[in-house]
Amino acid sequence: MSDLGRKDFTDKAKEAVKPDDQKSYLEQAKEALTGKTDDLQKNFQPEDAKSATQKAGDFLQGGNKN
Repeated sequence: MSDLGRKDFTDKAKEAVKPDDQKSYLEQAKEALTGKTDDLQKNFQPEDAKSATQKAGDFLQGGNKN
């Protein structure tokens, strides 16, 4: 489970498993948009405002740039 306004971990996993050549242009555009939004949220949400699972997820995906 992810924090409010963040992309769910299960959605990220599903997107990573399915090859891009099997995705429609709409799916690829949606993933790009929601991915960028999640990156922005990750970078602007203070660490002390994140749940433990969100902190762990961010760490595993490259950490926080705060």
